[in-house]
Amino acid sequence: MNEKQQTISKSVSVTGVGLHTGVVATMTFVPAPANHGYKFQRIDLPDQPIVDADVDNVVDLSRGTTIEQNGARIHTVEHTLAALVGLQIDNVLIQLDGPEPPIMDGSSIKFVDALLDAGIEEQNAYRNYFEVPEYVHYMNKETDTELVALPLSDYRLTVMVDYNSTVISSQHASLNDITLFKDDIAECRTFVFLHELEALYRQNLIKGGDLTNAIVIVDREVRDGELDHLSQLLSKPKVSVNKSKGILNNVDLHYPNEMARHKLLDLIGDLALVGRPIKAQILAARPGHAANVALAKKIKKLIKSGKGDIPQYDPHKAPVFDINQIGQLLAHRYPFQMIDKIIALDENSVVGVKNVTINEQFFLGHFPGNPVMPGVLQLEAMAQTGGILVLTSVPDPDNYWPYLIGIDACRFRRNVFPGDTVIFKCEFTSPMKRGIVKMSGRGYVAGQLVCEADMIASLVKKK
Repeated sequence: MNEKQQTISKSVSVTGVGLHTGVVATMTFVPAPANHGYKFQRIDLPDQPIVDADVDNVVDLSRGTTIEQNGARIHTVEHTLAALVGLQIDNVLIQLDGPEPPIMDGSSIKFVDALLDAGIEEQNAYRNYFEVPEYVHYMNKETDTELVALPLSDYRLTVMVDYNSTVISSQHASLNDITLFKDDIAECRTFVFLHELEALYRQNLIKGGDLTNAIVIVDREVRDGELDHLSQLLSKPKVSVNKSKGILNNVDLHYPNEMARHKLLDLIGDLALVGRPIKAQILAARPGHAANVALAKKIKKLIKSGKGDIPQYDPHKAPVFDINQIGQLLAHRYPFQMIDKIIALDENSVVGVKNVTINEQFFLGHFPGNPVMPGVLQLEAMAQTGGILVLTSVPDPDNYWPYLIGIDACRFRRNVFPGDTVIFKCEFTSPMKRGIVKMSGRGYVAGQLVCEADMIASLVKKK
């Protein structure tokens, strides 16, 4: 999985009919800056409102996932979002001149092709992964649906579907490497059972559906004259099925388990609404949009709780700044040069590493015989980590001193001992104004929170 965020190199558009609204629309993918995420924009409405691709904005799950914000509604977003996740594209503005993305052929492949044609561009910011820290479970006994997310330092998905149908047997599909999305998942099309068609039309859905953008599964005997009725319903001159049961118009499947693969595609798109790239093992039995979104809400609740949002330190990876580069940015020297490495840095956050050893000078007098790192020095190390973030936010850091001018909500949760490696993460909580910036900081040892504080820093120009 990519370490850096990505956007597209240029704008690119696709045009087609919406599956459920039946409205023809043009959808344009537009490059966006780091940490922008996925946002839709209804350019056909007054003031061109923005709709964040966020699970909190889901308002309808009738045969697709619909989001709404600022008085604007976007229908059936899952295929579009799946294409972006599958290509590991993080930041895009998706402009629409209608209420629903084009259904195209019922899969994500046309979006994937368009995005690849636009080109993918790496950005100078790290991906803000959320690593699921614990077992997350959703179950609906009425529909016999069950989804779980398990801790994993990767993103893998497995789906099982079972419709008790003689046409579709129980099917499984897996994606163990997100880079295989284009080849293994993207072209798998949406599907519907013949017995569902009339009901969907009565519900004012699939107005744009036809045999070019959905697989229709004939799961029962077709009565005399029914095919003529279906041809009128689907606006086709003729529909047929060679057998009493099968696929309407005898459409060839891309894969024997194309239905399970499409359900996996939907799952990827719906989980994109968590708002951050995920690291987890996802297992889904008989998933649907309602269950997918329910799991996404549980994961987002974990994010809000702070669980799992712990920076990971891999000593095998080259740091962003080593000790010498840190010394070029910060004026601190022995015995007050507290940070050994910077391992992550983007426009809004920084992660630093402090290796605590018994040779630290302060252990000579701080609790002799029971060496514990002083809390004020933990705070100093956190502030120096934040100082790196503040200095790198200006084009000429050599001309400034970063000063800590305010501390609030400071807590020391656990003792820090010699031999510990403390991972500090600092994030901007407000934009810099007149050289003043607010940050939140946390320190972790072995995944456990040891200290936290809100800080205010000031950049003062050197005389």
